[in-house]
Amino acid sequence: MLEPLRQGLPPLDPAAVSNAASCALPARYEAVREARKFTRRTLDQWELGDRFDDVCLVVSELVTNALRHALPASAQRVHDQAPPVRLHLMRWTERLVCAVRDPSHDSPVARDSDDFSAESGRGLFLVDSFSDSWGWHPMAGALSGKVVWALFRLPAPQRGSGAAE
Repeated sequence: MLEPLRQGLPPLDPAAVSNAASCALPARYEAVREARKFTRRTLDQWELGDRFDDVCLVVSELVTNALRHALPASAQRVHDQAPPVRLHLMRWTERLVCAVRDPSHDSPVARDSDDFSAESGRGLFLVDSFSDSWGWHPMAGALSGKVVWALFRLPAPQRGSGAAE
């Protein structure tokens, strides 16, 4: 269902990005709450507040997975290092991408989505269900680790809608 996991973003012109925002997240589970607040503020600024529920769920799952599976146990205890997880939100005219960068080189692993009684392990199933597409890719150059991303299609902007009230 979730194959292939190792894929890049679909073709998106970087020059066409209309908005972008990112925030560093500490290696603490409170970072999930911080990511949700950041996402709320950002989507409100971009007038995309109506997409908040789906986007916030996906952001929460991606950040939780990064904190739970991509950080060494020692990173959870060391708070004075540079934040190891970063959330990026990028908006094109008709697309929104949420990307979470973490220091791990391991690929995300989808668990069996048939066990809905499990306490955990459904994060990537939820990401797949609530976003239009998702994937991951290793970082290149001086940055190490990977980026896990989710894409949301946005409605085309209304042009010339001068409806009278």
